[in-house]
Amino acid sequence: MARYAEPAPGPPRGAGGVDNAHVSDPIGGGEAPSYEQAREELAAIVVALEGGGQTLEQALTLWERGEVLATICQSWLDNARERLETAPTAQTKAIPGDT
Repeated sequence: MARYAEPAPGPPRGAGGVDNAHVSDPIGGGEAPSYEQAREELAAIVVALEGGGQTLEQALTLWERGEVLATICQSWLDNARERLETAPTAQTKAIPGDT
């Protein structure tokens, strides 16, 4: 079976202004990995599954982990989109001294 790296622990809650408290990593235990970590592990799983060579049980385990990672990635993306949509734009932000 092709091995993939276990994700490093995710960033602390609120790191970089991102609140990933709503995201968990039930298979990895603890907080979710960063978007980049989850995406990298997901890509490795895709390569492993495309390469074959696993038993059915191993393939199902990889698939399930991939589903979790895809959900984690989507949550990070949804959070980023929400932050962008709620961020003040240059036009709506008052500029000191500009009347």
